[in-house]
Amino acid sequence: MKALVLAAGLGERLRPLTDKIPKPLLELGGRPLIHYPLMMLRRAGITEIVVNVHHLAQQIQSALADGGALGLKLSYAPETTLLGTGGPLPGLRSFFGEDSFVVANADTLLDLDLGAMIAAHRERRALVTFAVRVLDNVNAYSRLELDPSERLRRIRFLRRGGVFEDVPTTIDPSLEPTLRAYMFCGVYVCAPQALAGPMPHAPFGSIEHLFAPMLARGLPLYGYLHRGFFVTVDDLVSYEALRRQFADRPPPL
Repeated sequence: MKALVLAAGLGERLRPLTDKIPKPLLELGGRPLIHYPLMMLRRAGITEIVVNVHHLAQQIQSALADGGALGLKLSYAPETTLLGTGGPLPGLRSFFGEDSFVVANADTLLDLDLGAMIAAHRERRALVTFAVRVLDNVNAYSRLELDPSERLRRIRFLRRGGVFEDVPTTIDPSLEPTLRAYMFCGVYVCAPQALAGPMPHAPFGSIEHLFAPMLARGLPLYGYLHRGFFVTVDDLVSYEALRRQFADRPPPL
């Protein structure tokens, strides 16, 4: 199994820091932020990883090199223009091959049992399995709604003005009371069949433009509940708070 780590973003909400340092290389707990998803993948036995890069790409490539120092085999997918969270996928079909693959964000830290998530994905014969967590405020984020078997039944995209746009637009009324809302944790496992058909034009978002239409067609998408450690670096305020928090108690790799 192989993986993609998404590291191409501009990190605009962390400016001015990210004017000179790409977000994945910002220090947290004594190491670059991107080390955390890379080590999560290594713990699950995934060592062949491609990293998409755009903003200050050479810094990322110089810092990580071929991944040998981390026990990994890294390659890079440069983007001359940003392709979105889904845009890199069509060009990586041959890299992923015929096995399922993992996609992870470079700015998220979690102690996810990725091996168990992959096993659940395969056992369910899922097309896609998303790592999810319980929402503190169900009205503050877009959300994934799962039935008791953890099958994804509805995505509620939060739009401006606090309005939700649902995919699918209607569901079986008897199913509605069984659904529970979760937040996407930034990691998913994907079967190669998800990339077999025509793809949206880049740039595009993976969940909104690729997986949501699959859900609307009734294809088997699932969630995997993560109950452990989870933080994401969103902006300067959250970053500085995490730096102080991890000065004495660095998060686990």
